Amino acid sequence: MNKKELKIFLDEKAAQYENNDFIPHDPIQIPHRFDLKEDIEIAAFLTATIAWGNRKSIINNATKMMEIMGEAPHDFVINYTPEQAHLFEGFVHRTFNSIDFETFIRALKNIYTHHVGLEQVFLSGITNGDLQPAITHFKKVFFEVDHLPRTQKHVSDPSKNSAAKRINMFLRWMIRDARAGVDFGIWKSISPSLLSCPLDVHTSNVARKLRLLSRKQNDGKTLAELDKALRKMDPVDPVKYDFALFGLGAFENF
Repeated sequence: MNKKELKIFLDEKAAQYENNDFIPHDPIQIPHRFDLKEDIEIAAFLTATIAWGNRKSIINNATKMMEIMGEAPHDFVINYTPEQAHLFEGFVHRTFNSIDFETFIRALKNIYTHHVGLEQVFLSGITNGDLQPAITHFKKVFFEVDHLPRTQKHVSDPSKNSAAKRINMFLRWMIRDARAGVDFGIWKSISPSLLSCPLDVHTSNVARKLRLLSRKQNDGKTLAELDKALRKMDPVDPVKYDFALFGLGAFENF
């Protein structure tokens, strides 16, 4: 395919997969249970945090997270006290355990209490029109609370050449337009043009087959290469192609 044909192909695939039928098969179904902005973003952030491994397991464990918080994430976070730490006992998703979960709740409480909220923290970290440094800034703010060093591995850092797949997915959920009914578009202060594609096995493998990527490893430099290619096709909404690349890999074995 030439560049024009490739764009037409990926535009069609993006439209094919970005619809309500996508939600029941994806962890994004968890934040879709809520209506309040703060409930949506907290549910989305925690779900994205554990979004690696088997998707059924991700959805099941994210559901457990919501149950532990009484199906009211923002209210739980704002009113959380250390005396409630026993509520997390026994929770585990791969290497994310009950101690990590409790730390994340305290970190979120600090952000909503002292930093206005998640959206403001990311907005304040944007540097020269680049959203990736905002993730590094977010990590610094997030771990202002007391924490074990091991817990830091659950928040990626682009300044260390990480592709930050899970946080970029969370940002896509929050920022992209909601008209198709999948993403939420509740963070109006940040432009979708700044988003980066969540780089996972499916998106990267398909991107290489389509010659959108030349690098072999999935790291920050590879993400920058893919960003450049996708923004040439659609500078306003480049991450819509996440649906195309992921759909081709996950559902069509492209």
